[in-house]
Amino acid sequence: MPPEPTPGPAHDAAGALATPLVDDDGAPRSLRIEDWLTVIVMALLALITFANVLVRYFTNSSFAWTEEISVFLMIVLALVAGSAAVARDRHIRIEWFAEGGSAARRRWLAQLGAALVALLFGVIAVLSVRVVYDDFRFEETSPGIGVPQWWYSVWLPILSLLITWRAIGLYIRRGRRADEAHAPRDAGITEGPRP
Repeated sequence: MPPEPTPGPAHDAAGALATPLVDDDGAPRSLRIEDWLTVIVMALLALITFANVLVRYFTNSSFAWTEEISVFLMIVLALVAGSAAVARDRHIRIEWFAEGGSAARRRWLAQLGAALVALLFGVIAVLSVRVVYDDFRFEETSPGIGVPQWWYSVWLPILSLLITWRAIGLYIRRGRRADEAHAPRDAGITEGPRP
């Protein structure tokens, strides 16, 4: 019988989507928003691409809208996957910094990373609201098929807020782990009178 595979980058990446988060009480919970959005976007991308291949094969022309919609869906997919990566604490980091040093240093770096991700995507969410407003106000249309540009740009602040929310949740979870690590082991045990 072959030995059990050792966890590594390829093993961790393959199991990332199937790995549920665990609440403080130990009960697993999934990232249903991100998981379902990923499934829907991937299915739409596959259908659009397959339809375009069929049309191109049989008619020697293609749908004009497929490239624009596909690029939009890939951007949505990247942001949704970023949210899932942050929530599952699977985002990119330099292992030498993240895994080296004392437990307090690792905890501090993990919380700093989560706070900076929350700050970055919070700023992106706030600034992109102005972009959406300008797209709406000036009635800009997309270059490929001529639909209102804000139909595409409205998802940037929404998904950036989702990533911000997930990063804040990661920061809080890291803080709880730190509090639990420093809690006295005999908390709740009262001493009786000494003999």
